[in-house]
Amino acid sequence: MYGKGILKGLGVTLKRFRDTYLDDIVWWLRGKKRYYSEEGIRHRSSKNTRGIFTVQYPEEQLILPEEFRYIPFLVYDGPQDKKEIRCTSCGICAKVCPPQCIWIVRTNHPQTGKPVPEPKEFYIDMDVCMNCGFCAEYCPFDAIIMDHEFAVASYNRNVYDLEKLLKPASYYQDIRPLNYKKNDDERKAKEAAKAAKAESAAAA
Repeated sequence: MYGKGILKGLGVTLKRFRDTYLDDIVWWLRGKKRYYSEEGIRHRSSKNTRGIFTVQYPEEQLILPEEFRYIPFLVYDGPQDKKEIRCTSCGICAKVCPPQCIWIVRTNHPQTGKPVPEPKEFYIDMDVCMNCGFCAEYCPFDAIIMDHEFAVASYNRNVYDLEKLLKPASYYQDIRPLNYKKNDDERKAKEAAKAAKAESAAAA
C-alpha cells in the first residue's frame, strides 16, 4: 500500500504530541517543573521520557558528565588577590600538545636571571586546540584541567592569555569533584612522603 510509511511516521509524531501534554499534566499535578529545571532535563534525557525530549537550548542545557572536556584552563590556589598558580612553566603541556597551540614564557628572577617556577605569560589558541586533553593528562602538578565550558564562539581570534585561563581550585572542585578528590589525595600523600623522608634524613 502506497503511503503506509508516511501514515506510520505521522502516527509516531501524533503519539509524541499527545504524550508531551499528558506528561506535562502529570508533572504539573505533582508540583514539579518539567522544563527549565535540572530534574526535568535529566528526565527528558533518560530512556523513561515521553513526548518531547528536546532541550530548549540556550535557556536549557544538557547535564554534562564529569569527564566531559572542551577547553583547558589553569588552576590556582588561594584567594583572588593572592593567587598561587600551580603551573611551574615546565613546558610539558606545550611539548605533548599535538596541534602545538600552547605558548609559555617563563619568569626569570630580576637579579640572578635564573628561572622562577611560575609562568610570566601563558597562551592557548582555542581555535587550534583539538580538545584532546593531553596537556591535562601529562601535567605533573595538576595545574591544567579540561573545562566544561563549550560556548566560546567569537568573531575574533580565540587566543586565551594567562588572565583568562586562570580559574580557582574551587571551580575545579565544582565541575570535577571525583577527579579533584583523587588528585588532592595523591598530592597530600606525596607531600606526606616527602616530609617523612626529610624527617628521617634529619634524624639520621
